[in-house]
Amino acid sequence: MEILITGGAGFLGQQLIARLLAQRTLRLHDAGGARDETVDRIVCFDQGEGAIRDARVRNVAGDISDPAQVRALVSKDTGAVVHLAAVVSGTAEADFDLGMRVNLDGTRHLLEACLALVTRPLLMFSSSSAVFGGALPPVVADATTPTPQGSYGTQKLIGELLVQDCTRKGFIDGRAVRVPTVVVRPGRPNGAASGFAAGFIREPLAGVDAPLLVPPETEMWVASPRAVVGMLLHAIALSPADWGWHRSLNLPGLTVSMHEEIAALRAVAGDAVVARSWPALDENVMRLVRTWAARFDTARASSMGFV
Repeated sequence: MEILITGGAGFLGQQLIARLLAQRTLRLHDAGGARDETVDRIVCFDQGEGAIRDARVRNVAGDISDPAQVRALVSKDTGAVVHLAAVVSGTAEADFDLGMRVNLDGTRHLLEACLALVTRPLLMFSSSSAVFGGALPPVVADATTPTPQGSYGTQKLIGELLVQDCTRKGFIDGRAVRVPTVVVRPGRPNGAASGFAAGFIREPLAGVDAPLLVPPETEMWVASPRAVVGMLLHAIALSPADWGWHRSLNLPGLTVSMHEEIAALRAVAGDAVVARSWPALDENVMRLVRTWAARFDTARASSMGFV
């Protein structure tokens, strides 16, 4: 079986590919029931090539907003698609056209390529807790209406609805998971408005000064990279019956304040490392972050076995 991973050269994409290569099989479902499929080929699609070198991985560099390139990625051998490619929150807010082209048009092109098949492939869409914003209840529940207050969250919500409708029509077996902020994400900083939550831990540990862009009392809904990759794989392995008619899901996470992150950094690395980070409030970042939900009741995800 072939698996297509868009955004595969990114951090989560590379972690997901590594896990798939290690476990060698992926559980899928069809009318005949569950089956464990051998992962023969992984197509890693991104703007640049991924770092993983394995005979089972084919690296393809391209543009998710180019419909011809996307059509060429999907074939009759494509058993599952994991759609991670996206322009992140801060970049999508700063460049509306780019966000629409990548986050919305790219998702639509990928769905259209899957619709052209007769095999009804599984499509796993990585959404975001940023679909919630504005005047929210103290705890966001599964029944809370998404009300995004940024371009990124809006584009992700539209993607969810497209995945839902294509599943309803029987074109794909779609699933959409709303991923918490990933902490700590290694590597270079990106344009995510939430990037400070990892950056002011990652950079000081590497001996680099890093500002904290929001007040220390700011709370966020977070999960570790290892947990997120595990939940993506679990979302794929569940049966359509496990998902039911509603194909969007809030993933479990932890509510942490920046005070708590600072305390954790101090416990691990000491005062000298903590001193490499200092408050330097960024109004553009705070404008987005203060609209996001920080507390969730993920009862549905827990009942489905997500951890």
